[in-house]
Amino acid sequence: MSTENIKQGLKIQGGEAVARMLRAFHCGPMFGMGGFQLLPMYEAARKMNLQHFLINDERVAAFAADAYAKVSGRVGLADAALGPGATNLVTGLGEALNAGTPMVCIIGDTHRLHSWKNMTQEVRQNDILRPVCKELIRVEMIERIPELIRRAFSIATSGRPGPVVVDIPEEIMHDYYTFSPSDFEVDIANESIPALRCRPDKKAIEKAAALLMQAKRPLILAGGGVHLSGANEQLTKFVSATNIPVAHTLTGKGSIACTNRLNAGLFGRYDRIANKLIEEADVLFVIGCKLGEIATKRYTLLPKDKTIIHLDLVAEEFERTTDVDVKLWGDARCGLEDLLEAIGSGASALHQRLQLYSDEVIERMSNWRNEVSERLHSNERPINMARLMTELNNVLPEDAILVADGGFAAHWSGLLYDTKRAGRGFLPDRGFASIGYGLPGAIGAALAAPGKRVMALTGDSGFCMVIGDLETAKRLDLDITIIVVNNAASGYVKALQHLVYGAGHYHSSDLHEVDFASVANSFGCKGIRVEDPNEIHNALKTAMSTKGPVVIDVVVTRDPSKMLPGVDNRAATIKKGDRIA
Repeated sequence: MSTENIKQGLKIQGGEAVARMLRAFHCGPMFGMGGFQLLPMYEAARKMNLQHFLINDERVAAFAADAYAKVSGRVGLADAALGPGATNLVTGLGEALNAGTPMVCIIGDTHRLHSWKNMTQEVRQNDILRPVCKELIRVEMIERIPELIRRAFSIATSGRPGPVVVDIPEEIMHDYYTFSPSDFEVDIANESIPALRCRPDKKAIEKAAALLMQAKRPLILAGGGVHLSGANEQLTKFVSATNIPVAHTLTGKGSIACTNRLNAGLFGRYDRIANKLIEEADVLFVIGCKLGEIATKRYTLLPKDKTIIHLDLVAEEFERTTDVDVKLWGDARCGLEDLLEAIGSGASALHQRLQLYSDEVIERMSNWRNEVSERLHSNERPINMARLMTELNNVLPEDAILVADGGFAAHWSGLLYDTKRAGRGFLPDRGFASIGYGLPGAIGAALAAPGKRVMALTGDSGFCMVIGDLETAKRLDLDITIIVVNNAASGYVKALQHLVYGAGHYHSSDLHEVDFASVANSFGCKGIRVEDPNEIHNALKTAMSTKGPVVIDVVVTRDPSKMLPGVDNRAATIKKGDRIA
């Protein structure tokens, strides 16, 4: 336990009590836009030199806090004033809730003496926010502020992590109370995730080990839970010992390095070789994956005759979408440790027995690269997305972080970007899959990993949603690069219209042609416009050597038939009820 060094019987405002609790948890940056209700907390943050960054839209605050937490593993922090400030957090909270991101958001509320008298900006904000957070805590008495902030951090970091909203009425934030030093004691385990770990049942572990030992074509399906557990090193060790290949979801990319010889790439709606391996597998070992719509191609990918082992911290996820033979309820890292121990000396025999199989996986991946090489190195103008991803793979260093916005920016990069080491080097917003995450995600990631190269891939629609916070990135002088995939369209929608209804059937999916490099220059940032694929490499290198934010405006294909992710763009047979992309 750590204790804030304050004088006995310190009389302070409620807002300062909040700030002191954040400091007790060694808080990182907080993102928000103040209002009258929050002024005491802001003043205390100023006096204590806590990091707080003004943003221009509360959605950006929530996204930045989400990215900071995903990269650092620490609790992300955001704040918002009453009414529209609080409700602007909804989309970011939805991302954090579905992605399992530890966050604490402080929101102001009306003075209770005047509630429901048509106060300015008053709305039933808690009714709006409660469905998109793990817990919503209302502070009704000033003396309970330390207790309830402590509770918020505990909930955010325990079990499956998630966002917690703390709603504080105006008079509680502004009033004074005499606190004692013991009020500000905290458990530092709740600073980051996972605050607690639990191990799967021993008999279930032994059963899973026996199934894997007998398997002829086992395959691991890794999801984002591997990152939440910090199990990347343990999974890499497990794979090395057993020779079992790994496929991953968009969020699970980096569970093991994409350059690892046993990485079979993305599975689900888009894949390289993994979907065929799933079809041929006799045992599937699912780790930290919810097996949702995209991962299962709308619940059609996993054959019913497969033996499935599922390791997950959230018991409610078992058999939500598919039957499971062995349920390993517990922390991913602990489960992998126990499973490898249960396999024991048999790992060597298993490794040897699976050698031909693992060699086959490596050969298939090599063949795939050869088959799609023309697209990966395309000289098409406008630029082919596959070529852009190839250049990113060639230029970005091993410890780089690529933030992927929603829409096809995430799908293209999820399919083709290769992390060069295990860990969260790829940051998509797949909890809610909303667009507009790229820029704020880069802001949060850069603050979480100072010194690392951070780039974000975003569409022109997504960038337009949050472009005002390019000012924030400039003000903070962050060394980030925003790559705008400029197709002068809501590309994902236009591509779907083309695929479903045919050429020429486009409606409300085209955008005005914008020179985003010039826009960046007007913000005082460096803007680079790229129209020739042979200029991508130099543009990326220039961005990496430039101090402060850089926007690379990449003019990509305007052909809707080439907008959907994938390098082969196979024709789709669409049946009623299908979700084809």
